[in-house]
Amino acid sequence: MIENLEKRIFEVENQNFEELALEIFQFQVENCPVYKNFVHALNRPKPTKIEEIPFLPIDFFKLYDILSTTEKTELLFLSSGTTQQTRSKHHVLKAKMYEESFLESYENFSGELENQVILALLPNYLEQGNSSLVYMVERLIKETKNELSGFFKNDFSSLLENYEKAISIGKKVVIFGVSYALLDLAEQKPNLSKALIIETGGMKGRRKELSKSELHAILKEAFLCDFISSEYGMTELLSQAYSDKDEIFELPNWMKILIRDTNDPFSFLPESKTGGINVIDLANIYSCSFIATQDLGQISNKGLKLMGRFDNADIRGCNLMVE
Repeated sequence: MIENLEKRIFEVENQNFEELALEIFQFQVENCPVYKNFVHALNRPKPTKIEEIPFLPIDFFKLYDILSTTEKTELLFLSSGTTQQTRSKHHVLKAKMYEESFLESYENFSGELENQVILALLPNYLEQGNSSLVYMVERLIKETKNELSGFFKNDFSSLLENYEKAISIGKKVVIFGVSYALLDLAEQKPNLSKALIIETGGMKGRRKELSKSELHAILKEAFLCDFISSEYGMTELLSQAYSDKDEIFELPNWMKILIRDTNDPFSFLPESKTGGINVIDLANIYSCSFIATQDLGQISNKGLKLMGRFDNADIRGCNLMVE
């Protein structure tokens, strides 16, 4: 049964998403003790549609090991944070599940990796270790098969030198950067107009928090770029979404967003209404696929728009201040 479920995740289409989600829910209720207890405490063990599925609060990943398996896991990811914060833990049974998810999502968004040079500015993630983002970007860099790709920590001069070299040989340049590091780079006002810049990860307490729109405006002006993309992902998920010029995130087929009423976690809002983001990530089959985040957003037929964070939420990877 489980092999069949796993195989269907990355083949799922919109018309059979709900059926597969309900099957994965049943598997996780039977195999994840923490989620089972949560579901039964709410007395919601038999949902008939995805809106009836209980969504596990994301903070549970800080408190418990969220596992739908008793097998030895291959990876352990920890969320970024300050020394005062408890870091979330995500035990990943199969590295190949994570890799299949991020490789397909990334190439659908930005094209074939062999045509790219990826330059990464993720200093704090490298320092803290066990980062799912570093694992992902490291694999993306490897897939470019280009020696110009790499991590640059705070070495802006080398990054800019490699950018110029990559452009000169006709490569598409993608710069992955944590928000505060990109702002540090922006102070030099380098012309990066030919790069696709993907910001992620927030300020990590290093700078004042900004809305996405404010951050992107600063970076666009400094780098002479038409637009800045964002990556929406987190330690607790194995899937990501990337934003377009309108700051809309297009989701992979195996990921779905529901917007919950901020005053009633079991009520969901229609399109273009702002509420809490609930994520269904079918790739999380061996942990929990149904997570209530601390992010605020809107959903439309185009995709997801991030609107901010709950006021009492910790400063963390996808932190935004409400505009």
